[in-house]
Amino acid sequence: MAKQNFNKFTDLVWTVTEEGIYKDDLSLEFHSFVLIISGEMKIIQADKSYTFGAESMLLFPRNQISAVIKQPKDGRPYKAVVFGLTVERLKAFYAKEKPNLNVPPDPSVRILNEQPLLKSFFSSIIPYFELEQNLPENIAKLKFEEAISILRFIEPNIDSVLADFSEPGKINLVDFMEKHYKFNMPLEKFAYLTGRSLSTFIRDFKKAFKITPQRWLTRKRLELAHFQLSKKDKKAGDIYLEIGFENLSHFSFAFKKQFGYSPSEL
Repeated sequence: MAKQNFNKFTDLVWTVTEEGIYKDDLSLEFHSFVLIISGEMKIIQADKSYTFGAESMLLFPRNQISAVIKQPKDGRPYKAVVFGLTVERLKAFYAKEKPNLNVPPDPSVRILNEQPLLKSFFSSIIPYFELEQNLPENIAKLKFEEAISILRFIEPNIDSVLADFSEPGKINLVDFMEKHYKFNMPLEKFAYLTGRSLSTFIRDFKKAFKITPQRWLTRKRLELAHFQLSKKDKKAGDIYLEIGFENLSHFSFAFKKQFGYSPSEL
């Protein structure tokens, strides 16, 4: 069962615990500074994937479409601490600190090597979940500035990501959708990430593909599933989450409706 604990004192940090396998397709509006305590997390993006285990630390940039699969490992549930780096707080930080913008922004997931400053930081915020009163904003601000200062120290070019406050511009819709159709995102999020309003996105989509977004997405996902089952010798239970379906029964039903036979018959 999925469980997220948002602590009482601030919106900066929370814990996530998954007792079983849990998958979410997302594109966050803030950067996530993460420590995995136990279990395993797999991040699947359009052109790459990552697998993280216990004690992994990473920075997950905002506005990146990803499928995130969390599951137990070695008899322990997935559990992580997430520290959110919001645009609002980052703007306030960089209003006082000149960013180093010598390199272009790199939206890749940053894998952070074990380092005393990182371990000390996460160790200092975990006890906050035991508080019974709100943490003063000035302390929350100090912890936020500590997080940014540590990241800037260990990742010299991180300002190019953290101080990039630009919003997605209008991009090629066909190229974007061909890369990201596997991700089960709301149409509003697809529209935003391609630099369009929802109505413009739907209009441009129908003009480009001659079909509605919902029907095209289902068809593309099922075609990919058929290829992986018939040519890659994979099983339905191994692929349904990674191609944008929420559960195996829904996938099997849609597959049979599309092709006239079930995945197991194939």
